[in-house]
Formats: sequence, C-alpha cells, structure tokens
Amino acid sequence: MKEIMDALDALEKEKNISKDDIMEAIEKSLYSACEKDFGKDTDFSVHMDRETGEIKVFAHKLVVEEVYDSRSEMTVEEARKIDPNYNIDDEVPVEITTRDFGRIAAQKARGIIVQAIKEGERTAEFDRYKDKEHDIITGVVQKFIGNNLSVSLDERTDTILNEKEMIPGEFYERGDRIHLYVVEVKKNLKGGFRIMVSRTHPELVKRLFEREVSEVEDGTVEIMSVSREAGSRTKIAVKSNNDKVDAVGACVGLNGQRVNTIVDELNGEKIDIIEYNEDPAIYIEHALSPSKVVSVTVDPEEKAARVVVPDFQLSLAIGKEGQNARLAARLTGYKIDIKSESQERELEEAAGDFEDTDDSDYSEDTESIDE
Repeated sequence: MKEIMDALDALEKEKNISKDDIMEAIEKSLYSACEKDFGKDTDFSVHMDRETGEIKVFAHKLVVEEVYDSRSEMTVEEARKIDPNYNIDDEVPVEITTRDFGRIAAQKARGIIVQAIKEGERTAEFDRYKDKEHDIITGVVQKFIGNNLSVSLDERTDTILNEKEMIPGEFYERGDRIHLYVVEVKKNLKGGFRIMVSRTHPELVKRLFEREVSEVEDGTVEIMSVSREAGSRTKIAVKSNNDKVDAVGACVGLNGQRVNTIVDELNGEKIDIIEYNEDPAIYIEHALSPSKVVSVTVDPEEKAARVVVPDFQLSLAIGKEGQNARLAARLTGYKIDIKSESQERELEEAAGDFEDTDDSDYSEDTESIDE
C-alpha cells in the first residue's frame, strides 16, 4: 500500500488535490464495484486507512436460523466461526478480499477514481480563482473572438474580456500582459467555471493603488470612494489614518511617479486624487476639483447639495459634457446643483429662496448637461 500512498501524496502536491478527497473517491469506487459484482441488495461498507492506505471491504450479514439469501444472511454456526459471541439477529461484518472483484467491477472503480481526480483538479482550480474574486490578476492576450478578447491566465485557464469591459481606445496585441479585475467567479452547468473580468471597473483603480502605494496597502492611507469613466477620467477620495502622512501626497508620489505608473497602466486615463472629509460640504468642494468653489449648502436628508462657483469657473466645475460634476456626484453620493455667482444672485433677487429650476443637476444617473 506504500505505492498507493506515495501516489496520493504526489497528486496532492502536484495537482493540489486533497488526499482525503481522493481516498473518499476510492472508497466510493470500490463500493460501486461491490454493487456490480454482488448486487445492490447487499449491505456493504468500504474503508481506506488514512495512514497506511490499506483497504478493507465488508459485507454486513444478519445472523439467522435458516439462510434464504447468502449475500445478506448467515447461520449462527458460520457467525461463531468468526466470533463465538455472535447470536441470532446480530449483524456480522464479513471481509471481502480484492480477488472477489471481477474485471468489469475493477474497470468501473478505476473510471470513478479518474473522474474524481478530474473533478478534484477542477475544484482546486475553481477555489484558486474564487480566492482572487474582487482582486487583480494578470493575463496574456491571445486573440480576438469577434469583438471580445481571449486572455490566458495560466496553462489551463482562459477567460474572455468582454468588449464592454475594455477601456475605450485601448489597443491589444497578442502576447501583451494586462491587468484584469476579477468581478465574479462562478460555476457553470457543465462542471466547469467562468471567470468574469473587467478593465473598466472602478475597483481596478483601487486595487492598482493598493499595489503601487505601500501606505494604501498597509492601511495608513485609506481609499474611501472611487468614481470612474474608464478611458477618460477617474476621481478617487483618500484619507490618512496617520496625522504625519499626507494621503494625497502618498498616492501621487515623488514627482508624480506613483500615480503616473497607474495612469500608464490605464492607457493615459486622467486620475484626480482628492482628500476625503467627513463634512459633506468640504468633501463636495474637494470633489469638484480643479474648480474653485465659493460656497456649498448641503441637505443631508435628501443627499443634495447646492454649489456656487465663480462665473469664470462654471464650465470647469461642470466639465466637458458634465463629466467633472457627474464624477463628483458619484464620488460623494450627493446630487449636486451647480450655479455661478451671477446665476445665484439672479435667483435670490427673483425668488428670495432656494428653488430647483435649473437643469445643471448632477447625480449618478445624470449623463448630459443643458448648457
């Protein structure tokens, strides 16, 4: 049995398959072999010693006065040859040796073991990638399949980067190494599994900062929120858990080295790093950077804010096609109504109070601006 145990040890080490799982599969295969040779009506048990690998198969027989079925019954005399203490109605385990198994039964046993090994390999592979869910993995570009991209993750595992999950304007060539965010890993009906990945997910930016910025990785600097329009611009809010560490400066790095590394990884996508603040008015002011802000009035219950900016800063605050205001709204979770100082004065003169009559409101669902 030493050879069996050595083989199981090798499988566990090389294939990352649990030795106990394989032993259970062997027990099940031998049980199936017993059924093949002796019928399903016979009561069997199979045990493989976890230390020595020794296998024992027992048929459980009932002690009776007169035997009608020798597969499940035995006389008192037969039972007492095994143990003198057996009596009527006792159950006796009778060991069956391997030579009692026929050729077909042995083939079936081997088939079940092979299948168990294959399933174990799939399970091990699934578990390995399941642990990487919501994290970054590296893949190698293989080829385009229609508008989607086939990416190799290792020797046996590929995934598909869907067209809508690619960064707009990004170009891929065979052999390119790319970082992918693992959105979800789930099993399919055929026994395999699917790894859903993205290059556009906001969490990809967060994970890249965790890799590039040691202060983020160790928790000194915390990323509070990320809003992103992939391929164009991202806003990220950070705070420091150490008064001696500047959160924004740590993420930018010396001469912008850290943030520029991430910008390069994202094919030139602009990244605004702003300081998080528990005061929503200050937080919103920071989020609208690089625009200057005159005042911010917030309604915490409605999650709405009214922002006044200098006249010459209105276009900057709103951004091209409303992008700056839209990203700020997603970052803070507030609906943001932006007015210039002259617009605010006109409204005060006309109504004397706050009344939402302008179309320059931005929330997570806002996609355009009526200028």
